Amino acid sequence: MVCPFCQHNDDKVIDSRPTDGAAAIRRRRECLKCGKRFTTFERVEEAAKIMVVKRDGTHVPFSRDSIVRGVQAACGKRPISEEAKQRLVSLVEESVYHDFEREVPSSEIGKRVCERLRALDEVAYIRFASEYHRFKDVSELAAELQSMANRVKDVKDQQKLF
Repeated sequence: MVCPFCQHNDDKVIDSRPTDGAAAIRRRRECLKCGKRFTTFERVEEAAKIMVVKRDGTHVPFSRDSIVRGVQAACGKRPISEEAKQRLVSLVEESVYHDFEREVPSSEIGKRVCERLRALDEVAYIRFASEYHRFKDVSELAAELQSMANRVKDVKDQQKLF
């Protein structure tokens, strides 16, 4: 691993632990040249790459980083922990790999992010949904806000009835 501080290629692993429900390994490393510490993550590369079919019909490889960027932009300066954002992205990623083999429409990914953001933070959801749904005018946005206001809110950690 190349040190991000001095670009030296000699380090030692200080600590390793599973993260993301054992889907990744977090490693603390120390550069043997400059002595600075840094963190790396190791995760299994999916053998079969899923292609995302964009709105214009183009195909691009599925990228977790694209979802992360969208969620980060939607959350902005909202009081949402980085752990909660990463968990949301991991859940979306897992559901995509579980439900699709070769191709997934970008709209399906957006829908899954919307569902989870709505439960996490309503303001972040509206930010994301305004881009995802491409509201044509304020009345469409107002209708979405009204539907959210009328929706029965789940209490955290409460078991679903139906």
